[in-house]
Amino acid sequence: MTDATTDALIIGAGMSGLYQLYRLRELGVRALVLEAGTGVGGTWYWNRYPGARFDSESYTYGYSFSPELLEEWNWSEHFAGQPETLRYINHVADKFDLRRDIRFRSRVTAAHYDAAARCWNVTLQDGSRYRARFLITAIGPLSAPTMPRIAGVETFRGEAWHTGQWPHEPVDFAGKRVAVIGTGASGVQTIQEVAKTAGHLTVFQRRPNWCAPLHNSPIDAAEMAKIRASYPEIFRRCDETFACFLHTPDPRGTFEVDAAEREAFFEKLYASPGFGIWQGNFRDILTDRTANEAISAFVAKKIRQRVKDPAVADKLIPKDHGFGTRRVPLETRYYEVYNQPNVALVDITETPIERITAEGIRTSAADYPFDIIIYATGFDAITGSFDRIDIRGLDGQRLKDRWKGGPQTFLGVQVEGFPNMLMLMGPHTALGNIPRSIEYNVEWVTGLIRHMRERDLTVVDARPEAVAAWTDHVKAVGAGLLSNEVNSWFTGINSNVEGKQTRIVARYSGSAPAYRARCDEVAAGGYRELAFA
Repeated sequence: MTDATTDALIIGAGMSGLYQLYRLRELGVRALVLEAGTGVGGTWYWNRYPGARFDSESYTYGYSFSPELLEEWNWSEHFAGQPETLRYINHVADKFDLRRDIRFRSRVTAAHYDAAARCWNVTLQDGSRYRARFLITAIGPLSAPTMPRIAGVETFRGEAWHTGQWPHEPVDFAGKRVAVIGTGASGVQTIQEVAKTAGHLTVFQRRPNWCAPLHNSPIDAAEMAKIRASYPEIFRRCDETFACFLHTPDPRGTFEVDAAEREAFFEKLYASPGFGIWQGNFRDILTDRTANEAISAFVAKKIRQRVKDPAVADKLIPKDHGFGTRRVPLETRYYEVYNQPNVALVDITETPIERITAEGIRTSAADYPFDIIIYATGFDAITGSFDRIDIRGLDGQRLKDRWKGGPQTFLGVQVEGFPNMLMLMGPHTALGNIPRSIEYNVEWVTGLIRHMRERDLTVVDARPEAVAAWTDHVKAVGAGLLSNEVNSWFTGINSNVEGKQTRIVARYSGSAPAYRARCDEVAAGGYRELAFA
């Protein structure tokens, strides 16, 4: 039985889904958002772990489309925490009356295209079914949490949580024996917060990451007024930079300056807020091996200065990748945590975890009893959120099968053979400062649907030659990047997911302005790369 028929179904009520709903309403398109959770927010709804916060400046992260919204919202910190961000997104949903077109507790399990009817049939976990002309995925690149493949996970008798599926009720760490498995971005934020109150914290690290200081600070009323007056300039800056951050690569090469000037520049970046040391460094640190060794040596020196025990410091310095070639976690006194008497670091490359027991964690060297285990083991990134939905296009072809050797898309928005499926922030789109990319992505999709409505077109599919050309282009712009030689979610690697141990090109590695220019060109040319009916 079909419960509802509408023009467009949007999967996900995060920042992408909400903005897409807003824009489709403007077009007069009947749209419905299907959301697995009980509230809006996406990433900021699910990731409630201690210490979760922005690492993009707050005022660059919010929506830019509404002057009234910009005028009335005040950010309290330069890098807002999860509770404030969730309040912001709820404010947006209420301000624009978006909830009336959102169905909560609606996890999509299948979406099959019906060629005869020119529409998508969508099934929910509870068996409900929906039908729509367009299927728009707003499911996010980091929304499919993965648990480690460790025996005995289900046997632990204490509390256990994944950072990406954190409970809505507070978790009390005071006096407790706590384990954190994982030292990626979520792990780093969690560890530095839990260490403040835990009776004892043990960090199980498989491989360290290069972390840099966040340097967060409050925003008072006077500063917020200045930011508000600068919004046009701020968003213009984000439009111009390589990855939509306030920071963009310095035009100089690492060795175009002398050693003293280079060191001074690194020191300045290390002392500055946000991603400047990653996104605003010398132009060649992510492409030239020797340049990357220079910045890596600098950050390694900082770690040794901040961690008192030289052996512990050495364990916290990555040996398998250079600075910035994986996603750089931003931290607040993270390294100092390891100077505390209530914190221990276990290197599981030396003493692997053998199993989770009823009482805690067993490694090859010892049994560790715990009251709480936190799994900061990340996500099945970029394609994982698609893989967990049974998406089938023409002739019943499964999207998961189509992408087995890596995603193939047109502009990261469409997949040939999956008509009327439009992806927001899908594989091969420009990521970077995500909300800035979201707004552009949504507006481009909205423009395509407007084009179709004005011409009474009911089907759009990507032409195979356009998909091949774009996919080849994505691979070409990634050539020479040191990050594409490293195992990380950037390259589709996840040791916790079967079949994801081979590197792929999962993201667009060129600049955001270049990505937008190509998308604009397609729209201005009348979408010749797409097949309509």
